[in-house]
Amino acid sequence: MITVSILGVGARGGFTYGKYMNMCKDKYKIVSLCDKNQDKLDKYSAMFGIGKDQCFLKEEEFFSEKRSDLLVIATLDEDHVRHALKALELGYNILLEKPLTADENECRKLVDAEKKSKGRIFVCHVLRYTAMIKKMKELLDSGIIGKLVLIDHTEQIEYWHMAHSYVRGNWRKEEETSPILLAKCCHDLDLIQYFADSKCNSVSSIGSLVWFKSENAPTNASERCLSCTYQDDCCYSAKRLYIDRWKDSGCPQDWPYNVITDKICSEETLREALENGPYGRCVYHCDNDVYDHQVVNMEFENGVHAVLKMVAFTWDWGRQIKLYGSLGDIILDQGKDIIEVKVFGKPSQTLRISELTSHSDVLGHGGGDQGLVDALYDALTGQSGECYETSLDNSVESHYIAFAADRSAKKGGTLERIKRD
Repeated sequence: MITVSILGVGARGGFTYGKYMNMCKDKYKIVSLCDKNQDKLDKYSAMFGIGKDQCFLKEEEFFSEKRSDLLVIATLDEDHVRHALKALELGYNILLEKPLTADENECRKLVDAEKKSKGRIFVCHVLRYTAMIKKMKELLDSGIIGKLVLIDHTEQIEYWHMAHSYVRGNWRKEEETSPILLAKCCHDLDLIQYFADSKCNSVSSIGSLVWFKSENAPTNASERCLSCTYQDDCCYSAKRLYIDRWKDSGCPQDWPYNVITDKICSEETLREALENGPYGRCVYHCDNDVYDHQVVNMEFENGVHAVLKMVAFTWDWGRQIKLYGSLGDIILDQGKDIIEVKVFGKPSQTLRISELTSHSDVLGHGGGDQGLVDALYDALTGQSGECYETSLDNSVESHYIAFAADRSAKKGGTLERIKRD
């Protein structure tokens, strides 16, 4: 039995990892919680059966002693390293939400601290644990397409998801969180590194924020959607995205609606949140500054080249990944639910992603959230080393790529070397 504490009981710490760990009562026991929001503490302490004496509003009190075997850190991006360093000092094993940090030097500091600690850090790069990515890697490693030459990876952020998380939401400002490559695409950079099976040498990148600006607002658009004449017509209308869509979806209580309000979702509570909170703002009158599109070119030590394209202007969802080899190619299209294998001179094969994973496996990120939690238990109990694929040493590489890409984009696309030391 692994005892668990959770620092940050929001959508990821509480609703995702905490909820699933609480379901696995033969493997995990949640024993303490810490969050600066009393409503969230009350909600999840009741859900997990945690006594008030093990629920903390102040992190200083929470960190006064080691309270469990494992600490889940799902706080804001800028707090990750500070919290992880305190946890390592106490000897915790850590499940750390991505991104690690928006500061390159803090990454190095965290790597050094882990080496000196009894604790180990596992990073929430959950896509490695999905059935679709495991199948892609299995096919690649089989040698069926020969030597890997090029990776072409597209991250499609649906238009409403961009507005929700990166224009109105917590990850809208680079200074307060991180560049969008870290906030959204560290999963994608991690997968590229996973498939390349090598460290990256150099990067170049271009990108910008072109659309979500005040000069693109419709004439006489209000600063808040619920008082705007365009609220029933604008594709980014908070009324349409949150109230109308919530009704049409059967009035669910999960993401993204549980991010809008800490209360039980109803038309009244959602409307109240949109009238007063950040998610009711006009997308053209927010304080966002992260890019809405970006392209990254990468060269790896083993000669593999890769390109990542991140775009926010699409109806489509999911990732498109193309692995080009000397004898064929493998194509994943998450939105179309297919993995296609094309070996030169042979008929192509098509696999359905949905048939790779049973319905019960899909709790989040295509089964990746559950897969990570299961693999973590096996790693902590010595049954399997799979979770070490997203160890700190492996996961930090995607961050080094993102930092180099950010430097390049801000310089207009210069070639940047990866800095690890």
